[in-house]
Amino acid sequence: MNTRLRSAAQNQEFLITAEITPPKGGDTSHLIELGLKLKDRVHGVNITDGSRAVMQMSSIAASAILLQQGVEPICQIACRDRNVIGLQADLLGAYALGIRNILALTGDPVKAGDHPGAKSVFELESVRLLKLIHKLNNAIDHNEKPLPDGGLNLFAGAAVDPQCNSWSGLQRRFEQKIEAGAQFFQSQMVTDFDRFDKFMHQIASIADKPVLAGIFLLKSAKNALFIRKNVPGVHIPDETIERLRNAPQPLEEGMKIAAEQIVKARQLCQGVHIMAIKKEELVPQILDLAGIEPVS
Repeated sequence: MNTRLRSAAQNQEFLITAEITPPKGGDTSHLIELGLKLKDRVHGVNITDGSRAVMQMSSIAASAILLQQGVEPICQIACRDRNVIGLQADLLGAYALGIRNILALTGDPVKAGDHPGAKSVFELESVRLLKLIHKLNNAIDHNEKPLPDGGLNLFAGAAVDPQCNSWSGLQRRFEQKIEAGAQFFQSQMVTDFDRFDKFMHQIASIADKPVLAGIFLLKSAKNALFIRKNVPGVHIPDETIERLRNAPQPLEEGMKIAAEQIVKARQLCQGVHIMAIKKEELVPQILDLAGIEPVS
């Protein structure tokens, strides 16, 4: 059975996804509230897996909770915290819980997060994780042994950074993920749409797979300056920062900027992935500003 995301991708619809961070505790009320607000506006809701190496609720558990509410999750699975046994166990468990969309990630380094003394695993990285998912979908495990209780039917996606400094490295990595079985791509934050256009024509065009441009909600000039300084490969233009600085309501201006970027992306690729960290409830308003109708 196809998920809404997979069906929309196959029908070449313009895909909308957004991101939610799981709770740092046992109360899921806010998670559910945000999921229900996004339910009819996106094809899938990404549930992060220890993003920035910060400890939070399991992405699988949070995805299953949203699924119970009729919200379609895209469950992120990172390689940082699990060996190959744990990865397979979690993928089997996620499938049994009804989760069908997976975003395969390497994972952020432990030292970047709130448990810098924790041990990393990284037995696999994103390309090898995609290959593992492909095996499980074909009813065999990592060791090429058959799965006696049946294979999976996961719709596996991958991340891509069109603003990577190494063009050849970007192309090689994208091709590796296609060969490993990636069915869709969600990009990191896009700020240079000329470069993104070049990426779409020169690299992404080799494969008929949806690419969703990463749209990030900038909340203020201070927020934009922090991201420009601390996020590798991201260059936020001075005019954008000045626009935020001079706006009477910087957050509203950030929403307008995000909506304008969605309109640009619509001319270049098959979707957008919206990251409105700690302001996820504003995603429907951003989509309204961009003229995006609710998802059927």
